[in-house]
Amino acid sequence: MTRVLKPAEGQVTGDGQPYAYRRRTLAEPDWRRFPGWREVTEREWRDPQWQRVHCVRNIKQLRALTGDLLDERFFEDLAADQQKSATMSMLLPPQMLNTMAPGASGAPEMTEAFYADPIRRYMLPVFSDRDPEWPSHPHASRDSLHEAEMWVVEGLTHRYPTKVLAELISTCPQYCGHCTRMDLVGNSTPQVAKLKLSLKPVDRQDQMIDYLRRTPGVRDVVVSGGDVANVPWPQLESFVMRLLEIETIRDIRLASKALVGLPQHWLAPRVVEGMARIAGTAMRRGVNLAVHTHANHVQSVTPLVAEAAQAVIAAGVRDVRNQGVLLRGVNDTPEALLDLCFALQGEASILPYYFYMCDMIPNSEHWRTSVDEALRLQGAILGYLPGYATPRIVCDVPYVGKRWVNQVVDYDRERGISYWTKNYRTGIEDNDPEALTRRYEFYDPISTLPEAGRRWWRDARLT
Repeated sequence: MTRVLKPAEGQVTGDGQPYAYRRRTLAEPDWRRFPGWREVTEREWRDPQWQRVHCVRNIKQLRALTGDLLDERFFEDLAADQQKSATMSMLLPPQMLNTMAPGASGAPEMTEAFYADPIRRYMLPVFSDRDPEWPSHPHASRDSLHEAEMWVVEGLTHRYPTKVLAELISTCPQYCGHCTRMDLVGNSTPQVAKLKLSLKPVDRQDQMIDYLRRTPGVRDVVVSGGDVANVPWPQLESFVMRLLEIETIRDIRLASKALVGLPQHWLAPRVVEGMARIAGTAMRRGVNLAVHTHANHVQSVTPLVAEAAQAVIAAGVRDVRNQGVLLRGVNDTPEALLDLCFALQGEASILPYYFYMCDMIPNSEHWRTSVDEALRLQGAILGYLPGYATPRIVCDVPYVGKRWVNQVVDYDRERGISYWTKNYRTGIEDNDPEALTRRYEFYDPISTLPEAGRRWWRDARLT
């Protein structure tokens, strides 16, 4: 007799699932919906130099691009934010800007679509986005992860025992409003006078290589900035090849949001050919080479992004991985996270890897989520994606590093204070006997707390 298996009692099937997967074909939004790009050809759009030259850097250029599609109130809101709140200057490649409000084409529809758009919210913030009572957390700081304190030479952060971060450059092809390195990266704003790298690039890189040769306990190097897409290619290739000559280096990761924001760069023949040379050398020497990028919403994943990721993989890198940031109003629902992850994994050959909780930098409270929200989201996305493609939501705790949110040791939900421990010393704690037993604090955005918790912080502010 054939046994018929039936759903267990209470099990939901089909479209009754909390999340219903549907394969969606990637699409490049039509850039010609913007008046300033009506005559732009596909050949021009695919040209990385055209993309860089036509970046939107100020309100005047945004007005020229959008014509009468955006109301004056949006520009006034944007100007107020740049004057009073922005920690990053405006820099938007056409590719990135074109993913905003992809379904809108006319006024006043475009204004409302822009205000609601998830990518606009973090790439082009306006003053009305910010938290009116708590724009910054009392414990916010410019270098919230204290990376510069852990520089062993300029730009080389040695926080983890076996891993280092090499900041080769302090610029990017695009500037995210929530940038964790807002104290160093990009142009100064009225609110933030940026720090500067003082050494010449060749001298800084020489010092980094010298340190790594003398420190055999380091096996993993993240090459970042800024964004490695802004490092002149011969200079980047030379630096990576020098890393590959160090016998103890076994993992190299190149960090570039430009794979999403300016995929044309990674499709340029000289870059593709150079990546093949690097990847071939890495493979012969048994070194794992990967590219890390940064997509926060499914709208960012277009056919050009998929083409760039697949070109990098075809060149021979081991993986292209995504390190997104968990942002309120952008991707703080299970549906938004899963839609993004399925597009990355299924359509663009990009492995969902991490979602970082937004760091405690100034004027970021409206973007940040609580640890409690992160825990719920982590639970909600389990079971849908393949295990190897299910991202971890992590909290980057000051003086600790990345902790999976489920590793929280203790949590005062009323005051929004979570407590974390670690199992290693950072580069500045060799002589700290309590480094491995101390509890380190992280703080939820105050607006997410119950009234008693908000009152406690208000009272603390007054004392």
